Amino acid sequence: MCVNHEELIPQFRSYLKKMADYHSAIALLEWDARTHMPKNGIVGRSQAIATLSGEAFRMSVSEQMEQFLDQLGSHTEQLDPITLRLVEESQRTFDRSKKIPPDRYEAFVALTSEAQSVWEVARENNDFATFAPFLESIVDMTREFVDDWGYENHPYDTLLDQYEVGMTVSILDELFSGLRKDTVSLLNKIEAKPHIHTEILERFYDPEKQKAFSEFILREMGYDFQSGRLDETAHPFATGIAPGDVRITTHYYPHFFNAAMFGSIHEGGHALYEQGISSDLIGTPLHMGTSMGIHESQSRFWENTIGRSYEFWQCYYGDLQSYFPESLGDVTLDEFYSAINAVRPSLIRIEADEVTYNLHIMLRYEMEKGLIANTLSVKDLPELWHESMKTNLGVTPRNDAEGVLQDVHWSGGMFGYFPSYALGNIYAAQFTQAIERDLPDFKDRIKHGRLLEIREWLGQNIHQYGSLLKPAEILKQATGETIDAKPLVSYLQQKFSGLYHL
Repeated sequence: MCVNHEELIPQFRSYLKKMADYHSAIALLEWDARTHMPKNGIVGRSQAIATLSGEAFRMSVSEQMEQFLDQLGSHTEQLDPITLRLVEESQRTFDRSKKIPPDRYEAFVALTSEAQSVWEVARENNDFATFAPFLESIVDMTREFVDDWGYENHPYDTLLDQYEVGMTVSILDELFSGLRKDTVSLLNKIEAKPHIHTEILERFYDPEKQKAFSEFILREMGYDFQSGRLDETAHPFATGIAPGDVRITTHYYPHFFNAAMFGSIHEGGHALYEQGISSDLIGTPLHMGTSMGIHESQSRFWENTIGRSYEFWQCYYGDLQSYFPESLGDVTLDEFYSAINAVRPSLIRIEADEVTYNLHIMLRYEMEKGLIANTLSVKDLPELWHESMKTNLGVTPRNDAEGVLQDVHWSGGMFGYFPSYALGNIYAAQFTQAIERDLPDFKDRIKHGRLLEIREWLGQNIHQYGSLLKPAEILKQATGETIDAKPLVSYLQQKFSGLYHL
């Protein structure tokens, strides 16, 4: 049968647009559930999200979708680059999703939606026992899906591939092995030096002023508040509701400065990525970050490479002091810079310093592999968490809220996501090398608050492409390299050797 591509392509794009509209509605419901929804709305909201997710899922594996893919996929040489990539991604989703019965997928969405709200209460009450049955069900269903999808070497590989196409356990094990060795070596040298005092970060910081300063910095970064907003949640996150609506959240602690400040910058980095995607990709599954590793590279770049740099605070420390004169009026720039970069093994991942952060990720990575391979049980997680924290970081949680309950990801069924944070750090260091190559006065631009010029480089080399290019293609095009942890190690050694006089 002769295929009329001029008619078929708009039909295909219209079909994808309808799916995108479902996902937009789902994202809004999920955002509301985590920010403003009354607690008694959990069950009803979970069912509504499950219903809409089920409809979008059915569209992704429908006979209509199969016809589009068969007809367009057999004439790829006649397709424009965007349509070709849409066919490739839709085919990948179709092949994967077709193996999962729609009712099982809908049940999984309902389970995880409710579990996220249960997790919030369990964390607040330090009550792992309440959350454990939900987590057990999530793990069981995830294993079921992995068996349906199939795998070649390790069952965890198929979960990694959801967040970072082509990533495998064998690649990560090798990458993390070298990174762990270099990190521990640097950490040992730092711990032999006198501790940097951080008490100034635990003075009183008015949450309302924290919010105001966070909004100020986000505007300096280029975050468009006409296309987004900043709210407060237990666990900070960013979410793209729709083109022109990318929202972020943070959490304010009256007696700890770092959390909201760097949480806001981190989530702002995610949002800048989403706000910078080409309008040509609107209404398609390509109007999103190409992978969670690349996404995390943007948030970690802004949080650490920019936000924790000396040059950044040379520009903005005076502004910060004007917001908190009682807390920082007697603190020098050098004292403040040292405090926000102090290396000290900590209990909470999102509050971890740059040196120890990846050790938190590796801990979770090893646990996830065990859960998915069925060599580790949910009931054993709290004790193992305590032991692993002591072994890897030399600290022990006082309770499960500081331990196994601290992250939201497992309640959402996001197994395979955590490695993205470490990959993001690795990518960020590689992107930074490329920026310094293209913009030799990179640090001077930070010092003078010319952040929009840095955002422009990111937009041209990363953001605009959305998912049109794959992660390895983005990295290669922007840096000329494949993934490599050496630039990250070099960055950490240089920065902290100076800070600790190693």
